[in-house]
Amino acid sequence: MVAAEVTEIRCKSLINHVNASDFPFRWTINPYRGCRHACRYCYARSTHEYWGMDSGVDFERRIFAKINAPQVLRAELSRPKWDGEPIAIGTASDPYEPAEAQYRLTRQLLEVLAEFRNPASVTTKGTLAKRDVDVLRQLNEVAGAQVVFSVGTVDETVWRQTEPGAPHPMARLETMQYLVEHGIPAGVLAAPLLPGLSDSAASIDALVSAAAEHRAQFLSSNLLFLRPGSREWFMPLIREAYPHLAPGYERLYRTEHAPRDYTNAVSGLVDDARLRWELPRLPSVKGLQPARLVPRNEADEQGCPSRPEKTETPTQLALPLAA
Repeated sequence: MVAAEVTEIRCKSLINHVNASDFPFRWTINPYRGCRHACRYCYARSTHEYWGMDSGVDFERRIFAKINAPQVLRAELSRPKWDGEPIAIGTASDPYEPAEAQYRLTRQLLEVLAEFRNPASVTTKGTLAKRDVDVLRQLNEVAGAQVVFSVGTVDETVWRQTEPGAPHPMARLETMQYLVEHGIPAGVLAAPLLPGLSDSAASIDALVSAAAEHRAQFLSSNLLFLRPGSREWFMPLIREAYPHLAPGYERLYRTEHAPRDYTNAVSGLVDDARLRWELPRLPSVKGLQPARLVPRNEADEQGCPSRPEKTETPTQLALPLAA
């Protein structure tokens, strides 16, 4: 874990509106700023620059905890104009960032949401969600909830190099399985898939199969995109650790996003694997409703789906990274 200084701050507002029609949510909450998971590619790094800090070391080591977040959320949910739309938690900082072990802000937010019967989705790389199984289950029963575990690879080397402060990918999947077995909808966002490192058919199938074996209820994916602030922190890693890939990355990422045809090709590999392992897509946050999954002991009595047999070898994507 990256060593960090946590500063307590107070926020004036908490629920943020997302004005983008193609997003699966309209409202977000982030109880922390910065993140000790220190993912080299993190798109949220630039948020620290808004406050006069850098998107590199400062983002990883200067963490801010919004200690009045639960009180502010209660006030905002009490407003007559608030109509109870689903909220996404953890879009600019991981809500289970290590500081959560001390501050318990995410847990308190979930308790407020359950009290107001307001549906919510949590996205995390953390394993502390296991601690909150009781309140997550309560929220799911009264309003609707889901927990999305961000897992971009199960490769040990790629994980250590690109996510030095994040929990082991298998620990995330084990936490996901624990939630599912306790009646909480949970699954995987395979993201970000990294060109030349984790976007091959073999890498994707290894990830999707591991997700299925750990009882993922859904799976979707995103390919790497590089915003200003994250590009400056990620590209040096590629040049240092994978110099043979650097020219290809420069071509792919002339803008924030890789070309559409390449992105679609990778998405196709994910869909192939997802269908082989019989996993549905990640549900939209906007459609969350009260729904309780069958716990493991009941599911075992009914008979859990067996591991599907592979009838054909996955197609290998030709990567446009060679010089």
